[in-house]
Amino acid sequence: MTTRPRASILHLDLDAFFAAVEQRDKPSLRGRPVIVGGLGPRGVVSTASYEARRFGVRSAMPMSEARSRCPNAAFLGGRFGAYRAVSAVVMDELRRLSPLVEPLSLDEAFVDLGAGDDLDLSVSGVRAIGERLRDTIRTKTGITASVGAATSKTLAKIASEQAKPDGLVVIEPGSETEMLHPLPIRVLPGVGPATAARLARLGVKSVGDVAQVEESELVDLLGEASGRNLFLLARAHDERPVSSERASKSISVEDTFDRDITDPALLSALVTRMADKVTERLVRAGHSGRTVTLKARLHDFTTLSRSATLPGPTDDAREVSRLAVQLLKDVDASNGVRLLGVGISGLSDWVQDDLFTSGGDVREPGDDDGPDLDAAVHADRRWVPGMDVMHTEHGAGWVWGGGLGRVTVRFETSATPPGPVRTFAADDPQLSAISHISEAD
Repeated sequence: MTTRPRASILHLDLDAFFAAVEQRDKPSLRGRPVIVGGLGPRGVVSTASYEARRFGVRSAMPMSEARSRCPNAAFLGGRFGAYRAVSAVVMDELRRLSPLVEPLSLDEAFVDLGAGDDLDLSVSGVRAIGERLRDTIRTKTGITASVGAATSKTLAKIASEQAKPDGLVVIEPGSETEMLHPLPIRVLPGVGPATAARLARLGVKSVGDVAQVEESELVDLLGEASGRNLFLLARAHDERPVSSERASKSISVEDTFDRDITDPALLSALVTRMADKVTERLVRAGHSGRTVTLKARLHDFTTLSRSATLPGPTDDAREVSRLAVQLLKDVDASNGVRLLGVGISGLSDWVQDDLFTSGGDVREPGDDDGPDLDAAVHADRRWVPGMDVMHTEHGAGWVWGGGLGRVTVRFETSATPPGPVRTFAADDPQLSAISHISEAD
């Protein structure tokens, strides 16, 4: 059971956030697959629109795989000025409801409605609050949001996932286990692929199955903290408060392997993948970091930690991966590694504008069907597909593709119909990069 008698914890998640902002601001991309992320050979997907997800594209997927799965998508670099502007509007709306708002990233937050003034916290009242909030966000930002509300943070987040896209789910007090138990165990926080595989060996596939397992058996299988936490969550017991003082000091990813790994090439590939994933989480939280840490648990359960600190904060997956792989070289893995982890600490709110750019060759765009699918970043990193530009004669637009000393621009904004495409010399003095374009522009 839970300690709250009312569904007073709300979780909001903006739908396919980065891609949705791009579709809002680029009329020619509305209703089309859009993939935002690193455009170089080692780039990863940050966000895929729902049109792209139908092809199996997902966050943290290598961009090369995304291109293979959805070759007709628009592949764009990030515009964090635009994303931060939308996020600021959304967080302000949440704080109008309650002073207790816990942002998890630019596009996701918990709200404790119980701390608000004179709010109707009946089931119908909470549902009305959620609908008004979604309508306000859509009106003010042009972006849709999914909202969940429940008696705990875990259930509120699960409810918002059930509501996606563009929906609202309120889990009524007293119905928590009825809703929770039929769901797969991966919906519970902390249950990744490795934990799910261990539980599957016990015949545990649903949350209800977990609830039938004794706490001592879960502790033996997963350890004291993880086992007890899973035992409680499977019974809808989560007493964590919403905290407006939440401030992550580090972001990390780790995995435990079924068998000890000795192959240096495989270990290096795993570290690289973890570095990409942890950087993607860093970016989504709107942070950068200075210290990269590698964690390794050896065959004999000896746990090693190696760190390296940069002179300044970074959000570049290549730099994080380079340092993590270098740290791996200091670990003697000859007898096997059973766990690896990569973390970033020394977090800062400073974020460079070209978070996703990673260089690479570019080609000329083809016909007028959409951005050049192989276009990455010009050699001087000046023109990034998706970035906002201004031409003294043609007005505002965005980079559609480029290469061979040229750049192609589609001239449209969120307030115009789909616009024409024109190509210029990459050093055309009439063309300049600008910060994101609002509807007022």
